[in-house]
Amino acid sequence: MKPQRQLTRTQRITIVYGVICFVLIFVVLQLWLLTATLDAFLGGDGALVWPALGASAACLLLNLGLLRYLNRP
Repeated sequence: MKPQRQLTRTQRITIVYGVICFVLIFVVLQLWLLTATLDAFLGGDGALVWPALGASAACLLLNLGLLRYLNRP
């Protein structure tokens, strides 16, 4: 087995910045999804609520996975 090569500090910081950018994109997507869903629901269209809940849950899982990736050694 080959030993794993350690990343330099600059490489780790670049990865962290990339992960944080994706997390921010998913959070903004969730906020937009919440706003659009509330607008549709208050407008009388209740059919959009459950698909939006599924999409929001998927964004949450992606965010948790990315943040978990940052916490591993």
